[in-house]
Order: sequence, then C-alpha cells, then structure tokens
Amino acid sequence: MKTLKNIFCAVVLLAVACGSGLAEYKKALPGYQFSFPRDHYSHPDFAIEWWYYTGHLFTKKGKRFGYELTFFRKGISAATQKQEDSKWEVRDIFFAHLAITDVSKKKFHYFETIHRGRERVAYASTESFEIKNGKWRLWGSPDKQRIKAKKSGYGIDLALNPVWGPVIHGQDGISRKGEGLGHASHYYSFTRLKTAGTITIKNQDYPVTGISWMDHEFSSDQLGADQAGWDWFSLQLENNQEIMLYLMRKKDATVDPHSSGTLVINGNYEHLYTSKFRIVPRGKWKSKKSGGIYPSGWDISLPEKNIRLKVIPLVKDQELITTESTQVTYWEGACKVSGRIGKKKVKGSAYVELTGYAGSLTDF
Repeated sequence: MKTLKNIFCAVVLLAVACGSGLAEYKKALPGYQFSFPRDHYSHPDFAIEWWYYTGHLFTKKGKRFGYELTFFRKGISAATQKQEDSKWEVRDIFFAHLAITDVSKKKFHYFETIHRGRERVAYASTESFEIKNGKWRLWGSPDKQRIKAKKSGYGIDLALNPVWGPVIHGQDGISRKGEGLGHASHYYSFTRLKTAGTITIKNQDYPVTGISWMDHEFSSDQLGADQAGWDWFSLQLENNQEIMLYLMRKKDATVDPHSSGTLVINGNYEHLYTSKFRIVPRGKWKSKKSGGIYPSGWDISLPEKNIRLKVIPLVKDQELITTESTQVTYWEGACKVSGRIGKKKVKGSAYVELTGYAGSLTDF
C-alpha cells in the first residue's frame, strides 16, 4: 500500500510540474473587492488556495490540546481553460494536514492525505461552504462551521461559530508578500471562533471546548525567487484582541519590507506595517528528524500600542514532515502568550508557523 501511495504522489508531482504552465491563472492584484459569502467558497481561477484552522481546546478536567487542520487546493489546469472533459483530467490536487498537540503529555501527532480533484471524493465547492478530501471535511455555513478529520485513531470533530465577522488582511484587497505584481494573496480570517466537539487520541474521545482561528487565502504566485520562508503568528488574547503578524524571510537573512500584520480589537481591524511591530527570537530548537533549526520563543512588541508580549511553545517538537503530500517540512505549533498592554497584564494563546528552516520551500 505504501508503495502504491508513493507512486501516486510521484504521478501527482509530475502533473504539478508539467501542468502548472498549461493555463493562465489570475494573480492577486490591488483593487480586489471582497464579497461575502462568495469569497468563503473556492476560487479555481487562482492556482493556490487553502482553508486553515488552528485552535486551543480543553476538557472539563483541564486537559489541553492544540490542533491544526488545513485543506489545500493546488491548481494544475485553470478552470477557465477550454478542454474536453475527461475522468482522467487533473485540474486540481487536494492536500490536507491534520496535527494534534497533546499538551499534557507533551506529544505531537500529525497526518496527511492527498487526492486528485474528483466528484464526491476531493473537491472545494464554488457555490457553498464545503470542502472534502477523502473522509476529511469542512462544511456548513460561514456562521456555523464544521470540520472533521480522523486517521489512525486520532482526529477532530468540531463545530465552530465566529464571534465576529471576517477580518481582511493587507491593503487595497491584497496581502503583499514581496516586490512586484502578483507576489501577494487575497487573505482574510475569522480570528476568534467559539469551538466545541471532540478530539480523539488513540481511539479515545475527549469532549472539548475552546477557541479557534480560521484563515482563507488564495493566490497564484506568492513567493519571489529571493525568499526563503516565513514566520507567521496568530495571537488570541483574553481581552478580545487578536494579532496576526508575518515576516517574509529572504535568502540573505533579511526580512522583506512587505511583511505586515493586523491588529484586531473586538472585531475591528487595523493594518500594521513592518515598522509598527518587532519580533525577536529568544531561543532555538533543533529537529532530530529533519535537522532543521527553528526559533523557539519570541518577544513581540507593538510599541505605538504599548503592547509587549512573550510567546512560548507549549511543546518544543511540533514539526510536520509532509513527504506524502505537499513535500514541505515546517513547524506549526501551539503556544502560550503572556505580557502587558500598557500597565495591564494580559494572557492568551497563539499558533506559530515557521517555514523554510528545513529544506527548500516553494508554493508547492
């Protein structure tokens, strides 16, 4: 079975390499006007798209979990291209990643799946809030979201309700990632979702409640040739504030000036230029599996807002090596937050994503 899966992955990657230039996809360009609920659904005229969930969940007895579930769509042939339909035609490849952090036991578990786009098997609807990748699913409505994924005795089954509406990142309809037209994405988030359901660990179900974060991002060519990876942060503070920040790292070890962020207060959001925040790594962690050396622990400040925070991983090893799907190795981890806003102490939770520290990074 593993050999067949490896053959399938090789065929898929060949299709990606050979098919990515067959059709012209739209680029994420300035002036885009978001329209909801339409933009919650799939955008097959863009080459890359993902729906991304992370969260912090607790049992009644205080046992803590973090989770990540991401649905990826990679376009191979643009939906606008006129072609004769065929059951063998590959227009989209669908990947998905599931990760669960068992904070109490300091254990990290992750899983992945991959399917070519096919009716009833793997798809992202353009008309409703519905994505499927095998038995892993996202469905419902933007106001009442459901996610479900399970593999090898581990899984999640969660209902999520946004506390406030979508937060649009960036300016003029785009979140810029680098110099030049198209090195950007259309990007919005639900930055606080009330969450309830079950987490499954070794076939044992744990009823949980907590909060989650959801990103939806679509583009066609985010990364420039000089970029090595990114550090991305989502912070959820107990005073109903959220902060999203990202640093695009260049191969010469500098930070791309188009990096940015968003400050959210009770659902109202404000764009943050790179000059408005500082992120200082305070430690390192080396993976025994990949050999990658990742920053581990950060001081984050927004001086003009008088915000000073510390972000600490809840478990050191939260690395995903996705050899059976996106072929990218990255660190995606649940963290805790403490610090001050003005003179007031504040606490919260965070998720941090670190790419490009182990192996090369592409738009997969």
